[in-house]
Amino acid sequence: MEYSAKINGIDVTAQYSEQSIRDLLIPLLERLSALQAEKGSRILVLLAAPPGAGKSTLVSFLEYLAKDALPGQKLQAVGMDGFHRRQEYLLSHTFPVDGKEIPMVKIKGAPATFDLESLQRKLAELTQGGVCTWPRYDRLLHNPVEDAVAIDADIVLLEGNYLLLDLDGWRDLAAYADYTISLTADEGLLRERLIARRIATGVRREDAVSFVDFSDMANVRLCLEKTGKADLELVISQDGGIFRRSGEKPPRHTMKGDKA
Repeated sequence: MEYSAKINGIDVTAQYSEQSIRDLLIPLLERLSALQAEKGSRILVLLAAPPGAGKSTLVSFLEYLAKDALPGQKLQAVGMDGFHRRQEYLLSHTFPVDGKEIPMVKIKGAPATFDLESLQRKLAELTQGGVCTWPRYDRLLHNPVEDAVAIDADIVLLEGNYLLLDLDGWRDLAAYADYTISLTADEGLLRERLIARRIATGVRREDAVSFVDFSDMANVRLCLEKTGKADLELVISQDGGIFRRSGEKPPRHTMKGDKA
């Protein structure tokens, strides 16, 4: 099944096999539906993955599937990227790296470049139910757009790099969740996807490679090494298949131009 969407301001096309949908994604949605029905109020699901793993596209596709798979319940997918600090802030502030103070914009995407306190406040508001506004990050503007989304769903699926990060402050986020998911992939595959993503925003290839190797890959390794345990753990194979970490045969799942 071909799925097209605009993810963070960039057009993305993904291919999901019928087996992947039937054996993995629909059962996941049914599990979330049962959790929400049992709780009787909104549930929050956290999906954590390294940069380039395809999390934004995946949660967008799950939102699409849920329209038919979960009659009577609404699922909304949102991202934590809207809590990036503004570009103006990153340009005017520094952060210590290897004993030197460097502009924060050079490590944009690292945990320090997110407004963790604002994210925590929004999660607290979100879990209270009712309508809650949410920011959205636009890769073409290089800035978040405040109050871009109105959340009123029964099931909220939040994706982000550091939602299950086992570091001070970040590890507190899991307490807001009713269910957690992790998605991971080989470091080399993630690097290829990240370079392609930056090129798609108009960056020259040599500049894309330089930024990815200096900044993004440090974040990739942090996520691979420090993401905590999740209720459901998924892995992406080299050919784009997505499967449970337990080692079952991967259903085919390929993505073209993924911008997660």
